[in-house]
Amino acid sequence: MKNQFYFLLLLFTFFLNQSCNMKTDIKLLNKKDFIKNINGKEIGLYVLKNKNGLITEITNYGARVVSLWTPDLNGNFEDIVLGFDNIDNYINADEKYFGATIGRYGNRIKDGKFIINYKEYYLEKNNGSNHLHGGEKGFSDVIWEANQINEQALELKYLSKNMEEGYPGNLDIKVVYNLNDSDELKIEYFASTDESTYVNLTHHSFFNLQGAGNETINDHLLYINANSITPVDETLIPTGDIELVVNTPFDFTLPTIIGKRVDEDNNQLNYGKGYDHNYVLNNSKSKEIIAAKVFEMKSGRTLEVYTNEPGMQFYGGNFLSGSIGKHNKVYKKRSAFCLETQHFPNSPNQENFPNTLLKPNEEYYSICIYKFSTN
Repeated sequence: MKNQFYFLLLLFTFFLNQSCNMKTDIKLLNKKDFIKNINGKEIGLYVLKNKNGLITEITNYGARVVSLWTPDLNGNFEDIVLGFDNIDNYINADEKYFGATIGRYGNRIKDGKFIINYKEYYLEKNNGSNHLHGGEKGFSDVIWEANQINEQALELKYLSKNMEEGYPGNLDIKVVYNLNDSDELKIEYFASTDESTYVNLTHHSFFNLQGAGNETINDHLLYINANSITPVDETLIPTGDIELVVNTPFDFTLPTIIGKRVDEDNNQLNYGKGYDHNYVLNNSKSKEIIAAKVFEMKSGRTLEVYTNEPGMQFYGGNFLSGSIGKHNKVYKKRSAFCLETQHFPNSPNQENFPNTLLKPNEEYYSICIYKFSTN
């Protein structure tokens, strides 16, 4: 009986160890694959982790999140953001925005132009006839100065010089990533300028709460705290109208499966090949509000988004085209979603939209919080 007891104890210990191994099987990337010097500027990979075991890897190339490991209901960790496993793939990728900081202006500006103080400025047209995400070389493609504050926080700085990509003014930017013990990835943006300029910074992680590289996000349950969207034309430029979402496929005021209505015959869905629209957030005058909540049933993972911004772009991964990402996983159409907190697209050319003009002696501040939990 005694021998049988010890045998059962050993067996229990074995399976306990196996379970523990499953729960901590985090495959961090090789930092050497992210070391590169371009024009005297060093690129590297930085690791943040909190007391609960969440980990994110961030590169100063594009100030971008490369990986984000969170647990499921059983404590098993998965990387839930799309990306590449080496810096050369980021530099040469067709998909430029995985995990990136976007600027000077997130989203689109019509015809690549705007007026400040009666002077017209012309930007790079890198999205048909329009300007997208800061131009051909926006903030997603520059090397930021990195300072790891501690195990949980990383500070990234960049000076965008006057007329870079057509924008006036020397813009001094700081982005701070903080992976805190409340299981929040907090992203704060600070900026100042010496000349009036338009600024709209955002974050562009592509999420799949079942794990990056899984087949679809159409089975995720989504809530968006917005009663309206800014409808777009066929080039995805807002028309200037504000439209209620009630009785349309864009109504996520009650939690709804993402894929339930995505293929309905609807002009707005046809223009975006699915969801790729700015939502007008409720209570946007508050300091920090919940913008969205996503729940994935198999893993039990929940993502909540908080911000001080008036809008949020919901993108359903319609243009993902099968690129090979980390761990040789294939990123297929609609296998990830983005929730990009922002001011509205084309605000510089729409007087009725919230203003995005930053003047000298003013301080730009924006916050986006991605909070993770299981249910």
